[in-house]
Amino acid sequence: MPRIRRDPGLALGFRSGLEEKIAEELRDNGITVSFESMVIPFVQPMKPRKYTPDFPLPNGIILETKGQLVNGDRQKHILVKAQHPDLDIRFVFSNARQRISKQSRTTYGDWCEKYGFQYAHRHVPIEWLREAPNKASLAVIKSFTKKQKGA
Repeated sequence: MPRIRRDPGLALGFRSGLEEKIAEELRDNGITVSFESMVIPFVQPMKPRKYTPDFPLPNGIILETKGQLVNGDRQKHILVKAQHPDLDIRFVFSNARQRISKQSRTTYGDWCEKYGFQYAHRHVPIEWLREAPNKASLAVIKSFTKKQKGA
C-alpha cells in the first residue's frame, strides 16, 4: 500500500516550503504570523481581480514569497503597485538570481529593481522586520481588512 506523505505546512495553509520557512523565521523573530489574512482588490484591464498577499507584517510591509515568478504574477504585481502605490510589497525569492525565462537574461531580482520592488534571496532581512511602521501602507491594509470583516 502506498504511503501518503502529509506535509504539515499544507495543513496550515502554506502551499510551498518557502512560505512555511518564512513563517518560521517570522515567529523566531517575535512576529505574529498572519498568512494570507487579507485580500487586496485590483483591476486587470476589463476584469476585476483579487490578490491575496502571503505575509502582511505589523509594520505595513507585505511579504510575497516566490519560488517562481511567472509572467501572470509579474503582470499582477505591476497592476497592484500601480493601483495601490502606498502598499509596501516586497519579495522573498528562493533564488533571486533565477532568470524570468530561458530566453531572457533578466533575473527575478532585475525585474524587481526595474519595477521598484524590494527583494531578498531566501530569507527575510532582519532590517525589514525592524523597520518603522509604514503608516500609508498600514492604512491601506487596514481598509482592506475592515471591508472583509464587514462583508
